[in-house]
Amino acid sequence: MAKTKTLTFLFILFTIFSISTLTTTATKNHRFARALSPAKLGIKAEKLSHLHFYFHDTISGKNVSAVRVAEAPGTKTSPTIFGAVNVIDDPLTIKPELSSERVGSAQGILAAASQSEFAFATTFNFVFTSGQFNGSTLSVLGRNSIFSNIRELPIVGGTGVFRFARGYAQAHTYSRENNGNAVVEYNVYVYHY
Repeated sequence: MAKTKTLTFLFILFTIFSISTLTTTATKNHRFARALSPAKLGIKAEKLSHLHFYFHDTISGKNVSAVRVAEAPGTKTSPTIFGAVNVIDDPLTIKPELSSERVGSAQGILAAASQSEFAFATTFNFVFTSGQFNGSTLSVLGRNSIFSNIRELPIVGGTGVFRFARGYAQAHTYSRENNGNAVVEYNVYVYHY
């Protein structure tokens, strides 16, 4: 009987040791996440940049840059076009004139998300194609109440020079035509590395 207790004890001890060893080995070799040094990724001092440009939203006429791709059954009768979904590829320029120097485009989706005012749930990227930010993007995600004088939209990330970006964009309607085409002035304040 004493021999059986000893063997049982040794078996339990061996099992615990084996499981402990396997768990430790698996954890060391197959980690899901780990801490990194920012220096290893080439991350240096954080900077704050201010970008200023104009966004040209053309929904009718020549060279349309915003297209409705979906709508709800009641969109056409809604005073706020609730349920409309538009895809954009709007030019970004240095000055309010579309013929001025182009610095990129705003590409993404705008969805009319309010039943009480003209407000869009926006998700788009500022895609820069010239200058010091050429090849980089900033990601915008937020609510845009288009008839407010100044709208604030969060910058939630970016690529290229704007990796780990965060900040906000202020939008101000510079001009609006009767056909719905608009030029929007943007001031973007963004932290990046």
